[in-house]
Amino acid sequence: MVSQAAPSGPKIVNELKKLAKQNRAELSFIHPTDIEVRNWVRWKCQFGCKGYGKHLSCPPYVPGPSETRALLQEYERAYIVHFSGIPDMPTIDPKKIPENWHPFLRELILWIAETMYTLEQHAFYGGYYKALAFAAYPCAYCEDCVAEESKGIVDISLKRDCRHAERVRTSMEAAGIDVFATVSKIGLPVNVIPCEDNVYGKIQHTRINSYGLLLLD
Repeated sequence: MVSQAAPSGPKIVNELKKLAKQNRAELSFIHPTDIEVRNWVRWKCQFGCKGYGKHLSCPPYVPGPSETRALLQEYERAYIVHFSGIPDMPTIDPKKIPENWHPFLRELILWIAETMYTLEQHAFYGGYYKALAFAAYPCAYCEDCVAEESKGIVDISLKRDCRHAERVRTSMEAAGIDVFATVSKIGLPVNVIPCEDNVYGKIQHTRINSYGLLLLD
């Protein structure tokens, strides 16, 4: 029995662009060698993010920069997926954002996560069995991740208890990718989100740009 050949490059890309558009996102090509991986990004996760160690999609439960560099060498094509704004939130009052802002922005996080999962699965079942997606932000599928519920030693074996293991993907930044430098290379908008009184999470407007990554070969 002869297996069916994978769709041609342009065909699958057109399909993915259409699928991204249906999910209110845009797909842009980037060569894997142009994806910037830096050690400092992982340090910023550990020193500066309240989600560190609390989500199975975040460090220390996910591969680091050296593993990400090795992974990218195995791909010839990659696509940045651009998400603009926050669903159903044209404006925002920073004073109403709770200290634990990840659940507050759950619709944004799930929009990205579900879109990236959908794109990966479409490519995979279209014959691109190496397709692999990266989402953005700490995972928000569960109100409390099993990693956060566990009060013992931080242990990667907790990943076996993930309630949404099939759908959860790490973010680019969690794996050591410098999102700012990477998306800037292909002319996409990116900026530090202004927060009221420089308080982490108290974002002042919803005109934000978020990004996912799809590796494809």
